[in-house]
Amino acid sequence: MADHFTGTPSPVPPAQMTEETRRLLVQVADTLEQVAPSKEMNEGIRLARPLVVAEQLHGPTYAAYVAEQDLLAAMPLVRDGQTRGEYAALLRLIAEGVTQ
Repeated sequence: MADHFTGTPSPVPPAQMTEETRRLLVQVADTLEQVAPSKEMNEGIRLARPLVVAEQLHGPTYAAYVAEQDLLAAMPLVRDGQTRGEYAALLRLIAEGVTQ
């Protein structure tokens, strides 16, 4: 379910996360680590990457929309000063079910 004010999907508990979402989290993490991992992460990247990887997997379809929403629900907000590499490490932990 989406947040009433921002439209951002509500967080998904790790136990309810699909294998596809876990794979896509790792894919986003890979990109963040490969491209400027020491640069600061920002919300724009957090909001954009899910659409990119979902459409790469499903094309511009409803399935991509669902995958994007699931991925956004699994990705926490970016903390001030957090690097892309640090955020990637957090995504990997979430994908493994270690943290939310």
